[in-house]
Amino acid sequence: MAYFGTRDLAGITIFAALWGVLNVTISPIFFQAFNLPFFCDVTGFSALILAVWWVRKAGTATFVGTIALIINLVFRPTALHFFGFFVASILFDALVFLLGYKRVFEKKLLGSIGFFAVSVFSAAVAGLIIGLFFMTPVALISWGGVLGWAGLHAIGGVIGGAIGVSLVNALIARNVTPGIDISKKA
Repeated sequence: MAYFGTRDLAGITIFAALWGVLNVTISPIFFQAFNLPFFCDVTGFSALILAVWWVRKAGTATFVGTIALIINLVFRPTALHFFGFFVASILFDALVFLLGYKRVFEKKLLGSIGFFAVSVFSAAVAGLIIGLFFMTPVALISWGGVLGWAGLHAIGGVIGGAIGVSLVNALIARNVTPGIDISKKA
């Protein structure tokens, strides 16, 4: 039997496509309009939280990040900075695994805090990687250097983490259960 079932793969691809398409289409507009880099983090980490909650298997966030990276590179081949988000999705996966999948899903408060903290940290790491490897030092000066750039991405992780945790808690409050065939519920 396969590790990821068809429902798992459907959830992974839906959340990856959400992140990838919003990043390709809206993130550049947001950056041009507000001169702030964190819309990618907002969409990415809320999508990662939702995907991991839905699938509940190690490797989910990495798979979502991989698909989102492919979408970004297909539609914007020059968007190499997305490799920072790809690495952050792997880190997100590893940190949630270390927290313990069973613990974060059985204990609502611990899960919420855990997902939020992992989102903020992973977003900061994405910003650090982007700043170190994909931006010129001259461009970073106006952002407060690499650490300032990482801090701006951490803000995106705060917002994305809050949105993702809020959506998961709202789904739980409405008795939405991951992996349950909704066609058999009626």
